[in-house]
Amino acid sequence: MPEFGADLELARRRAEAQAREGAIEYREGFTVRTFVGAIFVAFIMLPGGIFLGLVAGQGIGEAAEWVTIVLFSEIARRSFRPLGKQEIYILFYIAASLTTAVAIEKGIAGGPFGELIWRAYTSQSSAFQPIADQIPSWVAPNHHSVSLVERSLLRIDWIVPILLLIVVEACNRASWMGLGYALFRLTSDVEQLPFPTAPIAASGATALAEAGTQREGWRWTVFSTGAVVGLIFGFFYLAVPIFSYIVLGQDFQIFPIPFADATKAVENVMPTALVGLSFSLGNVLMGSVLPWQIVLGSCLGSVVCQILLNPVLFRLGMFPHWKSGNAFTTKLIVDMDFWVSVGIGLNIAVAILGIWLIIRHLRESCRNQKLSRATLAPPPGRGDVPVWIGVAVWAGATTVLCVLCRLLVPSFPIGIVLFFGFLWSPLNSYISARMIALTGRGVAFPYLRETAIVTTGYRKLDVWYAPLPLNDFGWAAQRFREVELTGTKFGSLIKAEIVMFPLVMIASFVYWAYFWKSTPLDGGQYPFSQAMWPYYAQSEAVWKQSSVLGAHTEVLNVVKPELISGGAAAGLALYGLFAALKLPMLTYYGFIGGVGLWPANTIPQALGALAGKKYFAKKFGEERWSMYAPVLLAGFSCGTGLMAMLSIAFALASKAVSTLPY
Repeated sequence: MPEFGADLELARRRAEAQAREGAIEYREGFTVRTFVGAIFVAFIMLPGGIFLGLVAGQGIGEAAEWVTIVLFSEIARRSFRPLGKQEIYILFYIAASLTTAVAIEKGIAGGPFGELIWRAYTSQSSAFQPIADQIPSWVAPNHHSVSLVERSLLRIDWIVPILLLIVVEACNRASWMGLGYALFRLTSDVEQLPFPTAPIAASGATALAEAGTQREGWRWTVFSTGAVVGLIFGFFYLAVPIFSYIVLGQDFQIFPIPFADATKAVENVMPTALVGLSFSLGNVLMGSVLPWQIVLGSCLGSVVCQILLNPVLFRLGMFPHWKSGNAFTTKLIVDMDFWVSVGIGLNIAVAILGIWLIIRHLRESCRNQKLSRATLAPPPGRGDVPVWIGVAVWAGATTVLCVLCRLLVPSFPIGIVLFFGFLWSPLNSYISARMIALTGRGVAFPYLRETAIVTTGYRKLDVWYAPLPLNDFGWAAQRFREVELTGTKFGSLIKAEIVMFPLVMIASFVYWAYFWKSTPLDGGQYPFSQAMWPYYAQSEAVWKQSSVLGAHTEVLNVVKPELISGGAAAGLALYGLFAALKLPMLTYYGFIGGVGLWPANTIPQALGALAGKKYFAKKFGEERWSMYAPVLLAGFSCGTGLMAMLSIAFALASKAVSTLPY
């Protein structure tokens, strides 16, 4: 097994340089002002997210985050009590958490109660009619009930589904915090992996905290430059299509969204090749933030697999379901026919390597007497707790979910539930955390839940709604790394979660109840949900009807054991090839992570990385550019978010005025 310490050391120095300028001083980030910010986001921003999702199928995302931060920063600065970077980061975290879309592909945002509304909709849809009577009462009221006919959440038959939703949400939050903290200690403190994208949020918070103070320095200059670029780009990329649709009734896109698609144009020569190019400047800037070897590997992985190999695999008969279409339909088919299974195998290879490497790291450290209690002790003042407490919290929450599954679906094999909760979820979370720590991207094992349910031969509908503890909490390790980089005490995160939970549950219930009661959500007032909800209801019904009614279709044959084993063998063989050729191991991890990505996105990222390495690093110096890049990207995100919010406000105001009778 080859060494790749030099690769990690280079990436680690880059990440450390981004957070440098003195020792970190940890302070409290959750204060009265951030509490007010949480209320603002929950009751002002959240309904906008619901409306935008139903109308346009877009989350409010970065717009809510940066609007909240800038607004509260300016108010605090004018009251002569500027927000600290710890408070700004907690505001960023609160806004991101409260406005995150539950299922953005369906246009469902605005907290967990959107899931109950979706269940109510599907139970009444025509696609679910053959199985609607089998939907349990703890999922949603009977599809003929007055609650659904009148579209009301304020009836007694919603009590059990609502209480179950609250318990499951509480368990999921406790799980990610407990296991996420343990994974952070493992990947950051023990393995000392770089987490290349973690400094983005940290740099933005620091820059805004320095603005207008005596400490104002290069961060604010770079951040404001990025914000101006983001505003200009956001105008042409987002505002022009929105404004043109309002004025002309048809959107005019200067830059194709999400990318220029040439898949159909080249299908006669290269069938199934995903050819396209994204014109989003954010991709280019992201490439300048990630380590060069990782970006190069991701680009090679996506181009080789999704452009060059796909036509070859098609001619070998590996894509029997492919039909002429655009990039999205093509990728769906090639993934289901081939790349989902191969991707699972490749990720298994990454897991094997990761476990082997950490065992070797611990063994060598113990042999060299470097792994003492003092070495593993967390920095003073960071607010750490013993790792076993985090593991115990996760185990307790997972146990509750397993017990719930046993009570709700007593006939379903409990062994599968325990396997998902106590073996697969922590293993998958570790794989994902390690990939995020190395490449900035996690991993995914799609259709695992569906395949597990179908292959058991279980013929009841209840398990499809059961809270199976099948989760990936790898992203949470980076969340703790961001908290650390901003000098925020970990206790601030716990306080924010405790306060946010009742806020998001109350606000989500109130606003979803209002939107659902006021008008049918699949009606003409909400174009996106009107067009897309029947499609997603039909797609969901295919899986459930196939399982319940026993109508096995070819679409269920997604996970193929022979391709999984082949992917695992290929992943290990590829590692050996990189070792034999003495290629950077970070490029290997980037390649594995890029296999399933869109070349349209990875190519601009590679161009950004190339520009950063060959031009900007020489112009400013490699170390200084490594500090500039994440701050520039944070400013760019702020600028585009503000322009998006302005465009949305203009569109909503125009829509409201257009309905007036004068």
